[in-house]
Amino acid sequence: MGYRVAVIGAGIIAGSHLKAMRSMDALAPCAIADIARDRADALAAEHGIPSYADYKQMIEKERPDIAVVTLPHYLHREAACFAAARGCHVMLEKPMAMSASECDEIIEAVYAGGVKLMVGHTQHYDAVNLAAKAWIDGGRLGRLTMIGDRRHQRYDTPTRPAWFFEKAKAGGGILTNLGSHSIDKIQWLTGERIASVTSRIRYAEMRGDIEGGGSAFLVTESGIPATLSQSGYPGAVVDETEFRFTGGSMKLLTGRELWISEGGDYEQVPVPPQPDPFVRQFEDLLGAIRDNREPECSMAYSRSVVAVVESLYRSHERGAETQVER
Repeated sequence: MGYRVAVIGAGIIAGSHLKAMRSMDALAPCAIADIARDRADALAAEHGIPSYADYKQMIEKERPDIAVVTLPHYLHREAACFAAARGCHVMLEKPMAMSASECDEIIEAVYAGGVKLMVGHTQHYDAVNLAAKAWIDGGRLGRLTMIGDRRHQRYDTPTRPAWFFEKAKAGGGILTNLGSHSIDKIQWLTGERIASVTSRIRYAEMRGDIEGGGSAFLVTESGIPATLSQSGYPGAVVDETEFRFTGGSMKLLTGRELWISEGGDYEQVPVPPQPDPFVRQFEDLLGAIRDNREPECSMAYSRSVVAVVESLYRSHERGAETQVER
């Protein structure tokens, strides 16, 4: 059975979804919509599909089986709920929504519509992360004792759309957009939810009203400590996560390399190749539809990531450790 897929939003990430669809026999792009009609027209022409300025009109007319939502964060709830109410399964870009309460509205709409929704947490499908998870789950390095995650890269780049710098539209800055990747990585690789957060955030010299960086001390449900460091200011690029165990350590250079120490110096280990993460995501969503199950990045799990992000800002405002609200 083939599925007709409509794309809502014609930004950079929409192209990645369309490329993945084109490599899969089970999916057929049928239309794309964006209020910036020129962008929608360009992608539509490239893929030989019609374009729309209004995604609601597109869904009503095209009646797709699946809707891919790649809109600014503040529009996720509305678009996901609209698509679900019209019987569309949904591939929703992360973060799931602007708040845990908005996530709850999406969950209610998806259940009412009898459809499946998956959030695009690509960390779950990255080849390096999959290899790291195999090491962690295998227990060869002993018990996990602590985690350190660092992501430093310039956030205010010329190619980043203006809405990313408005808190009302993006939800926040680097901690919302890139920090959610780190939070997801920590939770998924450990198999634990983050229970509490203590954070300090910096707003100095960043465009708009968003933060430019910050640090946080996280504690998982079983008490494993983790540090999170994010900086969107100019400087050397860093994107790595280090796990310390009772019998060794592991370092992930995100999307590139995996290094293991079994007591001595780090040694790079081979990473088995994997399909494009965007293809893997779609395969998971199709499996959920076919088998009537939750996808890997379920709604409940994806909501938990949003709840941790909210707690980062709440802890900073309170100046104290904050429990993640469930």
